[in-house]
Amino acid sequence: MFFLFNSNKMFFYFMLFFSTLISISSNSWFGCWIGLEINLLSFIPLISNSNNLLTTEASLKYFLTQSIASINFLFTILIKMTLFKNFEMNNLISIMMNSSMLMKMGSTPFHFWFPNIMEGLSWMNNFILMTWQKITPMIILSYYLNNNFIIIIIIMNVMIGAIGGLNQTSLRKLMAFSSINNLGWMLSSIMISETLWLFYMFMYSFMISIMCFLFYMLNMYFINQLFINNMNFFIKINLLINFISLGGLPPFIGFFPKWIIINFLINNNSYVMTFIFIMMSLIMLFFYIRISYSALMFNYLKMKWFKIFIKNNHFLLINFFSFISLFGMILSTFFFY
Repeated sequence: MFFLFNSNKMFFYFMLFFSTLISISSNSWFGCWIGLEINLLSFIPLISNSNNLLTTEASLKYFLTQSIASINFLFTILIKMTLFKNFEMNNLISIMMNSSMLMKMGSTPFHFWFPNIMEGLSWMNNFILMTWQKITPMIILSYYLNNNFIIIIIIMNVMIGAIGGLNQTSLRKLMAFSSINNLGWMLSSIMISETLWLFYMFMYSFMISIMCFLFYMLNMYFINQLFINNMNFFIKINLLINFISLGGLPPFIGFFPKWIIINFLINNNSYVMTFIFIMMSLIMLFFYIRISYSALMFNYLKMKWFKIFIKNNHFLLINFFSFISLFGMILSTFFFY
């Protein structure tokens, strides 16, 4: 199953969970740094597998990039504590601190490691990398946001996430670029309010969990597997619903948090940013629909002797999540009354 219930893995999952809590509840910069280090050292044993060279390579790459970001963060803390005794923050110091956190999340322009590492991981580890591993850097980033710098980063994230995913054949790389795009939305939500970021993070984690669970159940890693495999029609419909929900098309649940962010941006007269967000969302939707449409329509490669079996309880779970994705938006409109 998703969680391999052996004591070692459970211990590292536990450490991963508590390291985040240490960082976000710490009242000193060193406490944040220690939490990040524990997080890194608990995630590496989870992703490394001695039988698989790709995961070993990915864990090494992950360790190196996170170590560079941690050194940068520690260096910035030391400069800040020696030069600025109070809470005053120099522009350069805040940019350095923001940069180290952006590198930890895999944000542009430090995103090059992110798709490469995701390519070597299992779906469960990818889910953790795309959701849980973004929480600590986001919270630390929100302490000292350099607005002008972050706005440039947001626009870069949204654009690179959309354009980078266009020519991908690997589903894991496609989800990585989707994550980079959503990171732009998350950064804009944390600039508005932490509550909105928490809501967006929850909704994004929900949608990503469905996608990762589906791909894990179907054992899918590349787009052509969606065409070749003899899948149930309902599974294909579920894929379509969840892909479109992730892209943010109404009336699916994925549109709801994006709608709130766009509302805030328009109220703050950020029309150019809103325009970029919407246009890049259209590109994201284009390649999501292209995959789903091809999976639904391509029938000529169907192999009659190859059949995918999914347990009934798993199939019911997937159907239930898809139902929430489809009717969640209609239910969520009641929040405005």
